[in-house]
Amino acid sequence: MMPKIVVTQPIHEAVLARLRSAGDVVMNQGPEPWSEEELYLHLKDADAMMAFMPDRVNRRTLLNAPRLKTIACALKGYDNFDLMACAQAGVSVSFVPDLLTEPTAELAIGLAIAAARHVLAGDTRIRRGYAGWRPQLYGIGLHGSVVSVVGLGAVGRAIVDRLCGFGCAQLLGVDPHGDDERLTMVSLGEALSQSDYVILAVPLLDVTRHLVNDTMLEGVRRGQILVNIGRGSVVDEAAVARALKDERLGAYAADVYEMEDWLLADRPRQIHPELLQHPSTVFTPHIGSAVKKVRLAIELRAAENLLLALSGSEPLDLCEAFHRADPMPALPCSG
Repeated sequence: MMPKIVVTQPIHEAVLARLRSAGDVVMNQGPEPWSEEELYLHLKDADAMMAFMPDRVNRRTLLNAPRLKTIACALKGYDNFDLMACAQAGVSVSFVPDLLTEPTAELAIGLAIAAARHVLAGDTRIRRGYAGWRPQLYGIGLHGSVVSVVGLGAVGRAIVDRLCGFGCAQLLGVDPHGDDERLTMVSLGEALSQSDYVILAVPLLDVTRHLVNDTMLEGVRRGQILVNIGRGSVVDEAAVARALKDERLGAYAADVYEMEDWLLADRPRQIHPELLQHPSTVFTPHIGSAVKKVRLAIELRAAENLLLALSGSEPLDLCEAFHRADPMPALPCSG
């Protein structure tokens, strides 16, 4: 029998054809994710899964997928997947580490400019009827500004690459493990107190959850533009809403949200309503990698990882946890 491959979101035809050459493919027509019950139904006899941002995999998922051998994530940040549970169950997990870097860095700059230059407010005024130039909607530019990048992984460094062309007065970096000769390295508190812009490019870890919170925002430079393209729960959205309300922050722009961090049991179930209502916010629906040729390349890489695992070989982008896990303890049978 051909292996069963479950694909949880629509993929490009070329990628679908590649997978169909190696197995029986069941694909969600999307764009809405399957319910948990639908996913379990498809996974109960599946050998492989291609996963996307809305998916989460935990021990319960694995109990409902007894034949599952591999999960190929068509994404970079895999914090919605319980890697240790997967490793203990003998289910390999792979991801796509590099292809999202450039488009995400581009979006970070776009969000920063949109927030600081009142792009959404200007668009709204034009659509309501334009009578010509008026002395209004004055903002701040990147040129001549102090800009901090928090997190100097691949995306953070790519953001710095782009900022170097804007004539910023100073570039600051925040990363205990990073260094860059183009940056002055500072603490997060120093970055928040000194910068006109702060761009967050931080993964979600125990130590980075709510890294930006009420305490940190007490010392923020007044009028600062805060941009989050890392992970939603790196910021406390309620604290950001309070900082906007009392005008400590000048604007907040984000492509990621606390509600999306599925494995956190106490995550909010919606974006903080005061953020949605505030006029000095700019939001995009997690489109950091939403460039056509990039999405195709991501899917192709995920498919390659999946097919290698099904053939008995190690995926190119195997998550580290798979190498270091202990066997899964006995678990009760699923209902």
